[in-house]
Amino acid sequence: MIKMKNVRILFRNIRDGLKNVIRNFSLSMASISCITVTLILVAVSIIGSLNVENFTKIIRDDFTIVTYINVDADENKINEIKKSIEKLNNIESVSFDSKKDIADRMKKESEVFNNIMSSWSDSENPLYDTYLVKVENSEKISKTANQIEKIDGVQMVRYGEGMIDSLISIFKIIEKILLIIVISLIVVTAFLIINTIKITIFSRQEEIEIKRLVGASNTSIKQPFVIEGLFIGLIGSIIPILITIYGYNFLYEKTGGKIFSEFIKLIEPFPFVFIASLILAIIGVIVGMIGSSSAVRKYLKI
Repeated sequence: MIKMKNVRILFRNIRDGLKNVIRNFSLSMASISCITVTLILVAVSIIGSLNVENFTKIIRDDFTIVTYINVDADENKINEIKKSIEKLNNIESVSFDSKKDIADRMKKESEVFNNIMSSWSDSENPLYDTYLVKVENSEKISKTANQIEKIDGVQMVRYGEGMIDSLISIFKIIEKILLIIVISLIVVTAFLIINTIKITIFSRQEEIEIKRLVGASNTSIKQPFVIEGLFIGLIGSIIPILITIYGYNFLYEKTGGKIFSEFIKLIEPFPFVFIASLILAIIGVIVGMIGSSSAVRKYLKI
């Protein structure tokens, strides 16, 4: 019986909370607008942060150690080098790229290269045969590259060491800045909602006093306000969610899923936009409820 009574009280408070949003719509609109504007900025920050994280992952996953083989290495030596590389830790795959194949690609890419290289015989080709080595853990790529370079028959190794490390460092900084922005916006939103709801509470002091006089508990007074904050947060998240879904899909289609280069690829819209939308809805609801709860507790002393 007690459980059924609690359930009835909860549903009544949900009904009252929704009614309060509608009845005090002009005041609620201030909180809803505040949440809407803030969540749009939060949405941009979340999308930016997650895509920057994706850029970093793509670069890390695409790390390749280009291993140049001595020009005088014969076929047996080339095979020995491959076996030596495969025995090392942190090796995901090893693929051979002959100097002839490299020259053929260069000739296709440029008419100038084609004119120069077409006259080369196999013995005159000054390029190196190479092994393209993929690593399992990009954090240890420097150590792995040093081990490969010490193998007999290896001329040198390259993996874009300085440039790649700098790029990843920049992405990490951007990611941290965006995370700080998201947290700051959420805190500011909660503060604004507290102040807005404080005005709402002040305008309904008579209603609250009547509830107290008839013996209403602190919980029964507080709960409708908290539920009201839930609805305010949920309504305030609708426009940001729509902007996230349709805006991100539009951006993805217009850019072809990449920005500037193949390395900087955007996350595919599905299911990304729905996950981002769910995050926005949860943030809106939690911030609305916390804002309402804090305002009630602070200004009604309950």
